[in-house]
Amino acid sequence: MSVRRVFPQAMGGDPPGVSRERGKATSPTRLRFDGWIAGTGTSSGTRIVLGHWERSPFGPFSDVMLDRADGERLLLAPTPETADFIALTYTFDAVRIVPVRVRVEADTWTVTAGPLDMRFTMGRRGPLGLLLRAVPGALARRPAWSALLDFPARLLLSGVRTRGSAGGGRREWYGARDLRPIDAVSAVFEGADLGAPAPVEPPVRFGFGSVPRRPSVTRITTTVAWGRGGGDGPLGPGA
Repeated sequence: MSVRRVFPQAMGGDPPGVSRERGKATSPTRLRFDGWIAGTGTSSGTRIVLGHWERSPFGPFSDVMLDRADGERLLLAPTPETADFIALTYTFDAVRIVPVRVRVEADTWTVTAGPLDMRFTMGRRGPLGLLLRAVPGALARRPAWSALLDFPARLLLSGVRTRGSAGGGRREWYGARDLRPIDAVSAVFEGADLGAPAPVEPPVRFGFGSVPRRPSVTRITTTVAWGRGGGDGPLGPGA
């Protein structure tokens, strides 16, 4: 396991297939990450965000972000490439490159990421989850759809944004396709029990938005864009 401090402005972090000239993208670039984001608070004050990506420019991978009770924002990522890309897009005080393993059995998720061991169980889907599942996947993945939902999301879910400006001159859109509550959590970090599940409060501070206040798992497509032409785009075909 290696540990390093990250200063994003000094890092390369180009994803596969992206060329750069004088530190800027040479053409409009959009990358999609398709998977799940799970977020929970704990009674110790540490808030945890898991990204579990089934499809991405880096292949399948998972990462964990911790906003600790002492204020440290920590990223646990499986490779230097994923660590660099994530650290250029979000803000952290430290990064650790460690194996990140996720096992999903029915409604129970088991996560092992270096110093973190976590298990959580999803509950029954509520009205918002049912509504999100009714949106066609092709529509939910479009940045223009995410942009349209940004204001309603802020009203319904405190701290949540579906589009915004990220680090490194990048823009992001979050297209949610499902939402389920987390009913039970157990988490141990560096041998210390993080306590009972709790609301994600205060909101996490990695980027322009937070996960929902209530512990939950969101099925999501994240689009990251930079370079010229990085706008929301149309809702119709070809977006």
